[in-house]
Amino acid sequence: MNDFRKTAQEMLEFIRISPTCFHAVANIGRMLEEAGFQQLQEKEEWKLEKGGRYYTERNDSSVIAFVIPEKEVGIRGFHMAAAHSDSPCFKIKEKPELTVEEHYLRLNTEKYGGMILSTWLDRPLSVAGRLAVKNGNGIEGRLVNIDRDLCVIPNVAIHMNREMNKGVEYNPQVDLLPLLADVSFDEYDAHTTYDAQTASENAEEQPETVEKPTLAALAAETAGVDAETILGEDLFLYTRQEGKMIGAKGEFVLSPRLDDLQSAFALTKAFTESTPAEYINLCAVFDNEEVGSGTRQGADSTFLEDTLQRIAEGLQADHSSYLRWVADSFLISADNAHAVHPNHPEKADPTNRPYLNGGIVIKYHGSQKYTTDGISAARMKDYCERAKVPYQTYANRSDIAGGSTLGNISTAHVSVSSVDIGLPQLAMHSAVETAGMKDTEYAVRALKEFWGE
Repeated sequence: MNDFRKTAQEMLEFIRISPTCFHAVANIGRMLEEAGFQQLQEKEEWKLEKGGRYYTERNDSSVIAFVIPEKEVGIRGFHMAAAHSDSPCFKIKEKPELTVEEHYLRLNTEKYGGMILSTWLDRPLSVAGRLAVKNGNGIEGRLVNIDRDLCVIPNVAIHMNREMNKGVEYNPQVDLLPLLADVSFDEYDAHTTYDAQTASENAEEQPETVEKPTLAALAAETAGVDAETILGEDLFLYTRQEGKMIGAKGEFVLSPRLDDLQSAFALTKAFTESTPAEYINLCAVFDNEEVGSGTRQGADSTFLEDTLQRIAEGLQADHSSYLRWVADSFLISADNAHAVHPNHPEKADPTNRPYLNGGIVIKYHGSQKYTTDGISAARMKDYCERAKVPYQTYANRSDIAGGSTLGNISTAHVSVSSVDIGLPQLAMHSAVETAGMKDTEYAVRALKEFWGE
């Protein structure tokens, strides 16, 4: 298996075991610890050493890792790259159970981020996230993943809406609630046909009553805790489709959450395989990008700035030294990019037209939704050329509004030169997205060049 296919397969496995932002950060933490990184707690004192490899988490859903050069004297600044851990999905509300006519049990959900709603219908879904569990006199966060085909959002039959193929506007409170259970279902009811002798022999194994399923009970059983100890939860729906390689030559990857776990994985892999020379290497994966980053663990928080200042303090650098480091620093903001669509090539800009498997995409925006300027683009192109990695450019059509990302939000807190990049993909914000098989490895190679300085 060549490096491209091997890296793509590793990325798909990372996404498979990362159904939520909490799982993604936990898995990044495992990758870091396997590479010799030490976890630091924000509430504790940090004692840093030259050559040290460290990481810290906030809210279990954002993580920043950093490596101190072996030669502490002569540090020039920070080489940073950032991605995000969250993806558009449905968040499950408090008191989620809704019963319909004493038969169906649905879950009460709400949209998280800008979703392509129709892509979530008629496919196996499950539930994962974080539980807040009472443990002695404290509260403990516990990851949970009900790792089985659990629920579905059923479409309305075309016989009941003959205009469906002319376009449907979905009401999230009405049309998009997932079906979890049949509350009247009893697998041991009197209408079931079974052999009397076998039933008699197994009578002791059959329950006298059948408890109706609740989400809290399912989550507690999966997490190995008593339901009564769960005092809070952050639970999300996720699609059960596993990522795979497709195409005539296996040249594409099809997977949920490519935006932005493909970038998050590429950053982490490159970061753990790099050794800094003159710059402090730093890798950040923030939560809540899909809803504006305005949380204590998002890119619009103090998390990055706090961490940089604590690194300087831990190395006994004064404030003037810290400011000099920042002035000579660089940030790569990595969030996936729109490739030219095979059925709608007219949606792309006339001249900036990235394609799957075409390499890293450098993203431009005149109103600075992307931070790229001539100098930062030149630096990124140089890293790509030194790594022998192809690169492409992206800009929105001037008559189509685009989204924003991490770069300009982060640099509003820490004033560093920055470039926005991404890996090309199709169907961004669909429940399942498509990308190029080669592009993850391209990103790893370019980032290792960047972090090797």
